[in-house]
Amino acid sequence: MRIQAVLFDMDGTLLDTAKDFYAIIQDMRAEHGLAAFTDEAGFRQHISAGAQAMVAYAFALQPDDPALLALRDEFLARYDLQHAKWTQPFPGVLELLQQLEHAGIRWGVATNKPLRFAQPIMDALGLTQRSAVLLCPDHVEHSKPAPDMLLLACEQLQLDPRQIIYVGDDQRDIDAGRAANMHTVAVRYGYNQPDDNPSNWGADAVVDSISELKPLLEAQCFC
Repeated sequence: MRIQAVLFDMDGTLLDTAKDFYAIIQDMRAEHGLAAFTDEAGFRQHISAGAQAMVAYAFALQPDDPALLALRDEFLARYDLQHAKWTQPFPGVLELLQQLEHAGIRWGVATNKPLRFAQPIMDALGLTQRSAVLLCPDHVEHSKPAPDMLLLACEQLQLDPRQIIYVGDDQRDIDAGRAANMHTVAVRYGYNQPDDNPSNWGADAVVDSISELKPLLEAQCFC
């Protein structure tokens, strides 16, 4: 069954959103009288776990620390005002999307990022009109790793799941794709934690870069 669409996770797969998160953390630490945070590499490894995990790591707080929730809320309020100042597609992404479009292959985004953040980012980067679907937790009862978002994408695209490839940088992406009966690709270049091993997630393929993803999609989509 020929592939007709490619869906991407957003953070760590389609877009490198880390610099906006990191900039907000730096501003917060400065305003709370703390020194600049210097562990950007370690910080990136916590992005997939969400805002609370990022804040906990950057402020060296335990999950049950009473200060954590207020700092998380401050972080999200700041992110509301700074969606895409530094966010950019990963190198090679725009060329890949253009190739998919020229081949008549639709592409879209299925992300656990709330719509209030995801939509403005897509707008700011000029991707909204190009994307066939944008699915967020707002649209379904259960977020990834549940397959709800991806099955809704199938409905909107009017495609069988086997006609779609889902690409992600987290095990929940691959779990969701497999549960939806889609082809799956895991990427290593995203926001993986040190103990993550994408090769163990059960994906149909694993790539280290967009340059490796491109020929894989060519083989599946352009035959």
